[in-house]
Amino acid sequence: MASTTRPSASRTATEIATQPSCWRKAAELAPGHPALPQRGERVAVIGCGTSWFIAQAYATLREAGGHGETDAFAASEFPFDRAYDRVLALTRSGTTTEVLELLGRVRGTTRTSAVTADPVTPVMTAADSVAVLDFADETSVVQTRFATSALALFRAHLESEGALPEGVRTVAEAAEDAELALATPLPEGLTGAEQFTFLGAGWTCGLAQEAGLKMREAAGAWTEAYPAMEYRHGPISITAPGRVAWMFGRLPEGLDLDISRTGGLLVESPLDPMADLVRVHRLAVELAEARGLDPDQPRNLTRSVVLHP
Repeated sequence: MASTTRPSASRTATEIATQPSCWRKAAELAPGHPALPQRGERVAVIGCGTSWFIAQAYATLREAGGHGETDAFAASEFPFDRAYDRVLALTRSGTTTEVLELLGRVRGTTRTSAVTADPVTPVMTAADSVAVLDFADETSVVQTRFATSALALFRAHLESEGALPEGVRTVAEAAEDAELALATPLPEGLTGAEQFTFLGAGWTCGLAQEAGLKMREAAGAWTEAYPAMEYRHGPISITAPGRVAWMFGRLPEGLDLDISRTGGLLVESPLDPMADLVRVHRLAVELAEARGLDPDQPRNLTRSVVLHP
């Protein structure tokens, strides 16, 4: 059975629905963009919150495609004693304090670049070069389309250089899958679930972390996220009837049987994992509204974290 809840009228839901077109626009910008790392560069990708998880996904994709050593850090945890050819910052608002301070500290000794949604913010002058995804900007506090559009930009850039990791689809194919993710009803039983564990492998570990964050932000849901093969090493103990294990990408052999024995609900999909994340976006809005929450006004959050001395 599938969920037939009526469409949401929230701003967040409206932004979620535009993701396929945003991904295609981002892909058009990617080839040769000066803000994106060149093959062979040693790169650190930094961000906060959602941007950090997207950075993790991109770092894994870039290394797996043979483009060069790539690390991902929360901006506040950057190791200044390491040498990089480029520091690439991901910041929707262009105003996040930790990101701007990091760029200022490394500028002049390391090439810096940024991806942002707002072209009239401090990051435009804080980095040496900037890619602007203003068509993917959001009024919502909770990030959806900007984050995935940034990842689409990164994926399309790797694709334009002729080296996507094996098994990773093109952005065009991912956008087609996202249209299916938007049009197809969600599985039955998700809005009534007590707990969600998101699983990934390789580049989708970052997506699993991001899925958990979206559900916490928008709906106040109890969520966890792990590499799929680590799930057996303790976290599976939390899965039970009325709880969900959601896999991004191919499920490791035998894990479906292990989940079945817990009585929990397994969710997996043949869609591109980035498109499957769109289903989580939809679920987060649906669950928030089912709980009487406003997904456009999440508790205790602001659009950007700007720290004042």
